[in-house]
Parts: sequence; structure tokens; C-alpha cells
Amino acid sequence: MSRSMLLVACVFSLALASVVSSSAVEHTLIVKNRFLRRLCSEQEVTVVNGSMPGPVIRVREGDSLTVHVVNQSPVNISLHWHGLFQRRSGWADGAAYVTQCPIVPGSSYTYKFNITDQRGTLWWHSHKSMSRATVYGAFIIHPRHGKNYPFPKPDKEVPIVFGEWWNASIAAVDIQGLTTGLGPNLSNAFTINGKPGDLYPCPEKDTFKLKVKPDNVYLLRLINAALNNQLFFKIANHNLTVVAIDAIYTEPYSTEVVVSAPGQTVDVLFIANKAPKSYYMAIQPYSSSVAPFDNTTGTAIIEYEGSTSSLKPEMPILPPFNDTPTAHKFYSNLTSPLHQVTDLPLQVDERLFITIGMSMSPCGIGIGSKTNTTCLGPNGMRFSANMNGLSFQMPTKMSILQAAWSGAHKGVFTADFPSHPLVTFDYTNISNVFNKAFMVTQKSTSVKKIPFNSSVEIVFQNTAIMGMENHPIHLHGYDFYVLAMGFGNFNHIQDVNKFNLFNPQKRNTISVPAGGWAVIRFRADNPGTWVMHCHLETHLSWGLGTVLVVEEGPTPFYKLPPPPSDYPQC
Repeated sequence: MSRSMLLVACVFSLALASVVSSSAVEHTLIVKNRFLRRLCSEQEVTVVNGSMPGPVIRVREGDSLTVHVVNQSPVNISLHWHGLFQRRSGWADGAAYVTQCPIVPGSSYTYKFNITDQRGTLWWHSHKSMSRATVYGAFIIHPRHGKNYPFPKPDKEVPIVFGEWWNASIAAVDIQGLTTGLGPNLSNAFTINGKPGDLYPCPEKDTFKLKVKPDNVYLLRLINAALNNQLFFKIANHNLTVVAIDAIYTEPYSTEVVVSAPGQTVDVLFIANKAPKSYYMAIQPYSSSVAPFDNTTGTAIIEYEGSTSSLKPEMPILPPFNDTPTAHKFYSNLTSPLHQVTDLPLQVDERLFITIGMSMSPCGIGIGSKTNTTCLGPNGMRFSANMNGLSFQMPTKMSILQAAWSGAHKGVFTADFPSHPLVTFDYTNISNVFNKAFMVTQKSTSVKKIPFNSSVEIVFQNTAIMGMENHPIHLHGYDFYVLAMGFGNFNHIQDVNKFNLFNPQKRNTISVPAGGWAVIRFRADNPGTWVMHCHLETHLSWGLGTVLVVEEGPTPFYKLPPPPSDYPQC
């Protein structure tokens, strides 16, 4: 056989192996209301396939996925596949009013997309106001057949999903928060796999239990699906090894405590090598602001096989709720394996400097179809949030993606999001708290256009206008490298020396330090309209976001096909 024929045969064999190892996976998700009992009382909630969390979706890298979503609930729904790239399938991203209009009650929509160049723990959730409080689930991407994890194979893998629970109608809580302008009431409990644990009232059947075998290794796929709280996680008397974040492998990182923000996932290994009894795994908030928060503790139980102890499970000592040093140490110490850093842009084409923080807006705007003339916030205004002084307002006429794809963007969005703040000031100086010169922001649907294949660097700068807190910023459609994080005002000369261009961590949601900054970098090679927003649900509803409109490339592979026939309309 000639060398050319041998090469063709090898290429064909590889292609055939790829096809054989890939599958077409199909799911049907029924969104419907039902009564669930938690904390001593029943509450009507919107759930998927009758459960909270909803079903775990399991696929392999290379698979194609079809998900039929049938909305039998009384609320509008849009499902987002958090962390999935959606290459050439932006119509399936599921961000309400950004990539699609919501699925209205009594209708359905079929999401179709491929699983390309991704493996690990992600998740899915509603992307329509507070409905994701009960509409969420794990999304697990296993490696291709024949591929192994770059860490010891665990004996068992377990999704551990953090959430919040309200003793009230989520729709009513949402409306209350929007109409008053103060945000929703605090949750009543935190949950682990949908259950609050036995530190709350009526714990019977409301505590998740994981039975473990001595000396076995467990991969816990931690998912923070809480709406408005970053969370510390700990297992009593056990060490953990972080092996992945946001479906990206990391250099193994040993720790006693994990902190995660809403939207983030953390894969940890733990070895059941302690005395054979019961131990609590526990979550409680990391809160860096002065705003009220749900200061309770959710628990689950790890129970060793063969345990005969009748004692109460051992409780871990969790960090104080305001332990920013511990949170920052965890967030900033994660790194990537060196061989994995193959696509980090070393030159930058597009530089954005984006301030993020809280603000105020006049009443009667930014609250959907409802209007009012008085609010309960300071000076009779409503709380809002902004990027670069603009508070993002979702369109209602059509989705941003449909408007951009069809060229009918007039009246839907404007492509004038500023690359730098509208006003320059001492961003983290607490003397600027409630400074009226910076406090009031305007509502707009302003997006930023990004040339195809350009390398993009974004500096996120926290502000102190309405107090300082840690903001988890999520970018749809992309993973990005985190070059550095720090406190105070970002210095364009000195802080560049802190950039890690060697083995930076990579993820899709970055926690920008309270009173500080973070720098990310990525290549814009995935055309579409990708919302970039704070994953604290209250802050998103208040306007802490914008949309990056990445232009199409020169070949059909980098162009978006037409929307599907059942694409929801506004």
C-alpha cells in the first residue's frame, strides 16, 4: 500500500471510530406544576418530569442531543444548557429574549445541538426570571469511549446539586420583588439534591443520604444551582481534591473547603477513608455584601457501610459567611494542566474594560409589563444593576439573535455598548457609596459587536457605588481563561505583571472579587449572540448584563443556519 493510500485509510479509520463512538441522544422534558412538601408544608412549584432537581442528562463527547420541551406549566419557560458551546446551534442556547422567545404555556420547542470538544459537569436550567429556582438539573458529559479521566478512576460518580427553597409561590416572590423594586424575599432554606437536610424543621425524608464503602473513591459533581447565593461546601473530617471546574480539567488541588458561585460546577474526589460512621456534607453562604441573605445551613449525610454508630453525624466547621480571604484563595489558586493550555491568545485584538455593580433607576421601567410610579428603594427609586453605567433591559419584540440574524434589529437592540465606562472615577473607594453622580443608571438594550476570530480581553472592575460584593459573571457560548484576579482598582501597568500566561484556569463563570477585579481572555470564534451576565438572579433581573454579538466567519462552518420551524416567537 502506498503512503498516500495508507494516510487515507488512517483518516477513514479515525472518522469511522468517531462515528461509532458517537450517539444520537433524545429526551422529552415535561414542565409542569406539582405540589412538593418541604419544611413542614406543601408548596405548588414548577418542575421538570415531576422532580426537583429535574432529570440528569448524560451524554458522551461527540454525541448529538435532541430535547423536546413541553410546557404544561402556567408560566413562560426557556431552558438554557449552561456551559454548552452551541456551535452553529445558537437557536438552542435557551436565553430568554436573547436567543429565543420563551416557550409559552401549552406549547413546545425542540432543542437540538452537538456535544463538541467538551467533557465534564455542566447543568441545565430555566433562563426566565426566577423559575430556575425549581427548574434545573445536572448535565453530565462523559469522555468518548476509550478515553479516560486524567485522574484516578472513581468507584462511583454522584451529582450533588445545591439549590434554594422558598415557602411561597416562586411566581409571587418574583412579582413582589419586581413591583417593589427591592428584589425578592430571601429563601427559607438551602437544598442538596432538592432536600434541605435535618437542621431545618421536619427533616423526615427531606435529607439526601449517600452511602459509601470504606476506602472507595467518589467523584462528587458539585453544581451550584442556587439563585442568589455563593456557597461554601465542606465534608466533615474529609479532604477533597478538585479535578475539574465548569467542565474543564484542572491541576489537582487539595482543599478542605470548596466555594462556588451560582452557575459554577466543581468536580471533587474524596476518599472514604475515615472511621466508619456518618458525616455531614454541608453548605452555607459566602456573602461579601452588607445586604441581607439566607444565613442558614443545608446538609446531607454521608453514611459508611457497616457503621453501627447511633450518634448524630459529625458536622464540619464551615468558614464565616464573610470569609473573603478563604473564598479568594480557592478561586484564585486553581490552574490548568500545562498541556491543556493550547488556545490562549497571547495578542489582543479587542480590549473591554467593564465596570459592574449596583445602581438605582427611576420607577416604572425595567419591570416588564407592570408599571408603577413609586418604589420602596432609596429616594423613591428601584434597585438596578449595570455594566459600564448601562442597565440591561431585555427586548420583548423578538430575540436579539433573530433580530441580528435577520438584520431587523431596529427597535430590538442598539450596537453601542461602550468598551470603557461612561464615567471614570475611583471605582472601589467607599466614599463613592450612594454618590448620586454615579448612582442612577439608564436602561438600554445595548450590545457589543465583536469581529469574528478576534482575541478578546475583558477586565471586569467591581464598584462600590451601592456597596461591594462578589459578582459571578457568566458568558454564554464560550469558556475563557482567567489571567488574574485582585482587589482595588485594576492598574493597567502594574497588574499586567500578575497575568498567568502559563497555566491559567479556564471556566465559563468567573467570580469577580468584592471590591476588586478579574481579567479574562478568549478567542471569539463562535458566531452568535451571547449574553454575559451576573448569575445572581436578582442582579440579572436588575440589569447586570449585556450581549456580545460575535460576527459570522468566512466559511459555512462559521455561519448560523436558519432558525428551526418550531422556533418560539414573542
